[in-house]
Amino acid sequence: MTASLATSALALSNQSHAQAPAEKPREYYEIRKYHLQMGPQTKLTENYLSNALIPALNRLGIGPVGAFHLEIGPETPTLYLLLPSAKLETLVTAELQLAQDEQFMKLAEPFWNAPATAPPFERVESSLHVAFEGYPKLTLPSASSSHSKRIFQLRIYESPTSQAYLRKVEMFHHGEFDIFQRSGCGPIFYSYTLIGPRMPNLAYMLSFTDIAELNARWELFTNDPAWIKLKNSPRYAFEQIVSNITNLVLSPTTYSQI
Repeated sequence: MTASLATSALALSNQSHAQAPAEKPREYYEIRKYHLQMGPQTKLTENYLSNALIPALNRLGIGPVGAFHLEIGPETPTLYLLLPSAKLETLVTAELQLAQDEQFMKLAEPFWNAPATAPPFERVESSLHVAFEGYPKLTLPSASSSHSKRIFQLRIYESPTSQAYLRKVEMFHHGEFDIFQRSGCGPIFYSYTLIGPRMPNLAYMLSFTDIAELNARWELFTNDPAWIKLKNSPRYAFEQIVSNITNLVLSPTTYSQI
C-alpha cells in the first residue's frame, strides 16, 4: 500500500506539473515520538537528546533537528523529534551509524544502559515522510535563530481512500500553499507519509508566536475567498477527502534547532 500510494502521488505530481521546470530535490523527514513517564527519567531522556543524540545526528548530516514538547494533544507527556535529511539512506541507517560514533556512545551510556525497572521512556514511535514537490525543503521560522517565543502546530490528515488522499495532496499544490502563506501561517514542511500508522495520510507543520496568533491566522485562512472557492470546487467537494485530522500543538525545547 505504501509503495502504491507513493507511486500514485508521484504520478499525480507529474501530471499536474507537466510543463513545470525540473523537480527540485526533496527532503525526507522522520517524525519520532517518545512516550515518556512523569518523574526523574524524563530528565535522563532530555539530557540524552540534547547532549548525545542531536549533536550526533548533526554529524551525520541530519538537521536542523526539531525537538518539541506536546502541549495540546493526547498522550502527554510526549516528546517529538523532527529529523530532516537530504538523503533517505542517511535516515534509515542512522541507528547503525550512531553505534560507530564513539563520542555518541560515551554520552549516550546513561540512557542506553538505564535499567528495565526505570526505563527512560515507555515506547518510541516513528514515521517516515517525503516533502511535497511544491514545498521540497523545510523552512526555518525566523524565531528559531533568536530562540524567540514560538509554538508549532503538527497536523495529520487521514483520507478514507487512496483516491481521496491524492485529491487532498493536489489541493495543496493547486492553491493551498499560497493561502497558508497569505494568511501568515508559518509553514515548516508539507509531506507525504511513506511509512507510519493510520495511512493513507499526509502531515505538515506550521509555526506561530502563540495560541492567540494561531487562532487569528487560521481565521484568516478559513475566510480567504481563494480557500472557500478551492474547497467548494466540484473536484474536491464531491465527497469527503479527509476523514480524520490529528491536531497537535507543540512547544520547542531549549535545545531544539527549529
